[in-house]
Amino acid sequence: MDRVDSVVIGAGVVGLAVARALALAGHEVVILEAERSFGSGTSSRNSEVIHAGLYYPTGSLKAGLCVTGRDALYAYCHTRGLPHRRCGKLIVATDSSQMDRLAALQAKALANGVTDLVPLDPAAVQAMEPAIRCVAALWSPSTGIIDSHALMLSYLGDVEAAGGAIAYESPLVGGSVTRDGLVLEVGGASPCAILARTVVNAAGLGAQAVARLIRGVPPDSVPGLYLAKGNYYALSGRSPFSRLIYPIPEPGGLGVHVTIDLGGQARFGPDVEWVEQVGYDVDPARAERFYAAVRRYWPDLPDDALVPGYAGIRPKLVGPGTADSDFMIQGPAEHGVPGLVNLYGIESPGLTASLALADRAVASLASVAIPA
Repeated sequence: MDRVDSVVIGAGVVGLAVARALALAGHEVVILEAERSFGSGTSSRNSEVIHAGLYYPTGSLKAGLCVTGRDALYAYCHTRGLPHRRCGKLIVATDSSQMDRLAALQAKALANGVTDLVPLDPAAVQAMEPAIRCVAALWSPSTGIIDSHALMLSYLGDVEAAGGAIAYESPLVGGSVTRDGLVLEVGGASPCAILARTVVNAAGLGAQAVARLIRGVPPDSVPGLYLAKGNYYALSGRSPFSRLIYPIPEPGGLGVHVTIDLGGQARFGPDVEWVEQVGYDVDPARAERFYAAVRRYWPDLPDDALVPGYAGIRPKLVGPGTADSDFMIQGPAEHGVPGLVNLYGIESPGLTASLALADRAVASLASVAIPA
């Protein structure tokens, strides 16, 4: 049986960040990835936004790790020369009844450590984005966009430069908790067993399934999984926007907003539907409900301008009609298994928070680990 110091299960942006943190701390690291390439799941199906940290409940992991991770991510991108842009975001109120909610959002952001929001009047918004109509807005200069593939490739390069390795098409098919560590049964073309001193389960949508495969992990420690599919539609033709445009948040989500990528392509979404199985098809007919929502702040959206873009699925820990849950970083102190950390419910702002999430996961792992 092969022995390794640390195994990370899942090569999405968070798994790669965790593997990087472990490798840079001097651990021997192997990443197990079930697919043929890194980042082929949730990490390849997101809006690539660097979030400022405005919306999350004050004191939550999402709020704290987003702000810390945002600053770390900008610094990392600058140091490595990774494609990104601090383009900023406008959060717009389209009628006077939303003014109290806009003020409440600014207060929450300040409580979360986001100190750079700027209130704007309609004339200032028009000067920035002439196509937008609103009665007031908040300007978030710390919001940005990033090339997520380039980021993951850089994380993986750091892992490999520090002596780590990745094994593709290597799904976990079983495992057990032993006195000497965690035995992982790996499938694929060359099945094998690995004895790992420490393991981080960063399998995203598959994190609960992975945990259930490891005998000795308490079943009641594994939370439920609910799949929230977000459909996004691209704007056909040239975009009039150079910044992100978000409406005032709505119950259950952030509303239909505009994001842009580094090439200038505008995308609108999400249209959220709760699904039972993973699937990424985008129904063109669902775009129809977007037009009225978008025209509240962009009245000149042309008819038939939205075409299917992409879909992503968030691994929610609670179902529809329930207050959103926080990240769950479940270490030995929570489930009682030395050397194991399970990451559950890692959705937005997971990319933004990836470096901070990695540090928190490694700290949790180190708190109760199998002796070397």
